[in-house]
Amino acid sequence: MTDPLDPAPRDAGDPLAGFRDRFSPAPDVVAYLDGNSLGRPPAATADRLAAFVRDEWGTRLIRGWDEGWWQLPEELGALVLGAAAGQTVVADSTTVLLHKLVRAAVALRPGRDGIVTDAGDFPTDRDVVGGVAAERGLRVHAVGTDPAGGITPDQVAAAVSERTALVCLSHVGYRSGRIADAAAITRIAHDAGALVLWDLSHSAGAIPVELDAWGADLAVGCGYKYLNGGPGAPAFGYVRSGLQPGIENPLPGWVGRAEPFAMERDFTPATGIRRLLSGTPPVLAAVGLQVSLEMIAEAGIDAVRAKSLALTGYVLEIADAWLAPHGVTVASPREPSVRGGHVMLTRPGFRDLLAPLHAAGVLPDFRDPDGLRIGPAALSTSFAEVHAGLGVLRDLLDRT
Repeated sequence: MTDPLDPAPRDAGDPLAGFRDRFSPAPDVVAYLDGNSLGRPPAATADRLAAFVRDEWGTRLIRGWDEGWWQLPEELGALVLGAAAGQTVVADSTTVLLHKLVRAAVALRPGRDGIVTDAGDFPTDRDVVGGVAAERGLRVHAVGTDPAGGITPDQVAAAVSERTALVCLSHVGYRSGRIADAAAITRIAHDAGALVLWDLSHSAGAIPVELDAWGADLAVGCGYKYLNGGPGAPAFGYVRSGLQPGIENPLPGWVGRAEPFAMERDFTPATGIRRLLSGTPPVLAAVGLQVSLEMIAEAGIDAVRAKSLALTGYVLEIADAWLAPHGVTVASPREPSVRGGHVMLTRPGFRDLLAPLHAAGVLPDFRDPDGLRIGPAALSTSFAEVHAGLGVLRDLLDRT
């Protein structure tokens, strides 16, 4: 009798299967299910970094700035964001860029004293919004959302008013993986006269993002999850072209000057997106990010999304068949159109299983109080890997 959960036919029919061999091996790992938190390194990254140190940095030295390094922040950002050229930069950490954009956004709406956000959003987003609000004397309207769901257009419509300066939300919920209706929410915010900032940390590289089509004002996201840029990889920021002339960088620095090498006494910001920059671009750190972006471009983001949905759908099938009898529940959307790249499984006592899972070579992601995030990555994860990893989880539950 055919096993409906057999991974072999799924892997055999996977058009992206060849990409798996292009990632560095981890011999002691049975299943890496945390690509939504830290992506695996492409094997080419080590070679590219070595070549960069040896050939570009090593031989070109200071000349490298004039031979491509200076332009790198603007060249990388738009590849997976659905953004026209001249609206994105790669620089800083996600938190730093988020602070810059939140602070700049509220300054563009003088006379308005409100920021709308999601009470269940990632802590950094809430911390940054709260810090800017305290500094500027603003109030935060944190919308209470279902932890297994996410922010909805109706909730945003009920929260915004003529006093709202900014709506700051995550496109994909970090816990549930639910995709927000970015286009609808952006329209609602604009109808109220507010700006919108999207956090794309759990979106970019996993699902299609269309910032220009949504009418988004600002966006930020990290480079080390589905973009596989490595721990602490630089973040990306987006500012739509129409807003750029009025953007004031709250952390002005020499790279954001109109003429950085003129060394003038007074600060004159650069035109365009470069005014969002502060310090020296993280060129070395951007090399790994560039490798992964090239792979995503080669595969095609629509193919990546199709594989991601197939993988998370497979997680749901196995959870229903193997894990539900042990009291495991799914706290993520089952509808593919609103499901991001990961699935949250919940059960009391999951924290105690994390160490034995790691010891068995299975690496999911735990989130308090009782959630395991299963985050397969389209380019690096096989169906067999998901099958094996969740099989270990089932066996541990059998013994508890």
